[in-house]
Amino acid sequence: FFNKEGDFNNLTAAAYHKKTHLLVTGFASGVFHLHELPDFNLIHSLSISDQRIASISINCTGDWIAFGCSGLGQLLVWEWQSESYVLKQQGHFNSMVSLAYSPDGQYIVTGGEDGKVKVWNTSSSFCFVTFTEHNSGVTAVTFTSTGYVVLSASLDGTVRAFDLHRYRNFRTFTSPRPSQFSCLAVDSSGEIVAAGSQDSFEIFIWSMQSGRLLDVLAGHEGPISSLSFNPMKCVLASASWDKTVKLWDMLDSWRTKETLIINSDVLIVAFRPDGKELAVAALNGQITFWDHENAVQTGSIEGRHDLQMGRKELDKITAKQSAKGKSFTTLCYSADGQSILAGGLSKFVCIYNVKEQILMKKFEISCNHSLDAMEVFCLSKEMKDFFLFSAVNGTCMFFQEYLDRRKMTEFGSMALIDEGGGEIRVTCVRFCPTGRSWAATTTEGLLLYSLDTGLIFDPFELDIDVTPSNIHKTLSQKEYTTAIVMAFKLNEKKLIQEVIEAVPSSEVDVVCSSLPDLYVEKLLEFLASAFETSCHLEFYLIWAHKLLMLHGQKLKTR
Repeated sequence: FFNKEGDFNNLTAAAYHKKTHLLVTGFASGVFHLHELPDFNLIHSLSISDQRIASISINCTGDWIAFGCSGLGQLLVWEWQSESYVLKQQGHFNSMVSLAYSPDGQYIVTGGEDGKVKVWNTSSSFCFVTFTEHNSGVTAVTFTSTGYVVLSASLDGTVRAFDLHRYRNFRTFTSPRPSQFSCLAVDSSGEIVAAGSQDSFEIFIWSMQSGRLLDVLAGHEGPISSLSFNPMKCVLASASWDKTVKLWDMLDSWRTKETLIINSDVLIVAFRPDGKELAVAALNGQITFWDHENAVQTGSIEGRHDLQMGRKELDKITAKQSAKGKSFTTLCYSADGQSILAGGLSKFVCIYNVKEQILMKKFEISCNHSLDAMEVFCLSKEMKDFFLFSAVNGTCMFFQEYLDRRKMTEFGSMALIDEGGGEIRVTCVRFCPTGRSWAATTTEGLLLYSLDTGLIFDPFELDIDVTPSNIHKTLSQKEYTTAIVMAFKLNEKKLIQEVIEAVPSSEVDVVCSSLPDLYVEKLLEFLASAFETSCHLEFYLIWAHKLLMLHGQKLKTR
């Protein structure tokens, strides 16, 4: 039916809906056709992009059609009867490099190698604005303390400020000589902007209000890898590949206050939220902690083994040997400063206890075996006799054949498409200011991890056998959260009061943290009315305090 005229517009995806006899076909040019079978009548034909349509799916009623374009990271849902979009979302079509939370934790900004800056809503997981002013890859992004301004640094030699009210680029900062900016920081007032250069080894300081270049800080002998302002003092920490961390005093004409000597190239620095401690990650895999006021090291974590680097497809050494050259490339303190989050060239993100300097938990960010370096163990006695299977195109070949094809490509005699899906890595991790979640930009995209399980799924909604006897039975089994939910479903005031007052005060914190969002408001409404009549004033105040501490931020945004 297709390519009759030899236009070579390859069919790349198709879907058929049995009830409505609807055939949807997608092509390499980004065009899709809707046909009615069995007569093959064309309903309509539209172009959704200039990239190939990778997948198509039709919902159960046949009204909505979903399209996926892998080249642009695009997802579209089309209602064909009204000829309108139900959903239109596009991610970064290249790797995400950096991210930052807004001060209230409601938004996340990301920067990618595609030069785009995107702002996402953490509740809906949708991107609601995209800034495309940069001409090259974005290396760093951050919010100001007000949460209304987003800053981004790029390899195109500019630092841009975006207004989240009018969605426009209102300020562009540049250096006297073109420089590629590799890192970015803004002070707690939002008035001073700093960016580090990877080619001139300098740090540039601008005024947010005027856009004027205030100072150029020289002293490092290698590329600037990271910048961080002290949240409580006018001090800027800069990390460099020259194995030093320099502390610059803003009140003393940006003079070097202290220079910390590290045993290896420094990749990242981060101040604790109270500004009293500085964490430094170096190329040797160590995370060191410093009392920056006295230039004294207070602790260290040997994290190289925790990275647990996998073995790449063409590695001739074991994963254990390969891990010796790996390190953490991104750090972030938790809101209370007791934990630190670390990630790097690995499929794991680690959380450490700062005081005890021990690993608390490891998160595996992907199980996608089409990515390189996923497997830790791989037989290597006779690599040339091994089969390689590509999860991308389903082909299988001898390892030696694969190497031959690689050699032919190098000499230009044959075009070889990359068989793998890139190496697994974590480019940036950030804790939410509320302390309830954290996010990471990875090879797999933007990932969010949260303690608020009620946002994801509420299993209590499935319970249909809600009776007073079952509620009392659940209460006797000390399943307090379930009992409260069941009581609210039955909506009998006396029963609700009985269940709440049966919960021990020591369990209130646990119950409040596990209570689904739907019932938090109901419980607060009940507490408000109970304050007027109940004699258990302190007990109900404990409930109200715990609920507002745990869920206040979400309630505020509604």
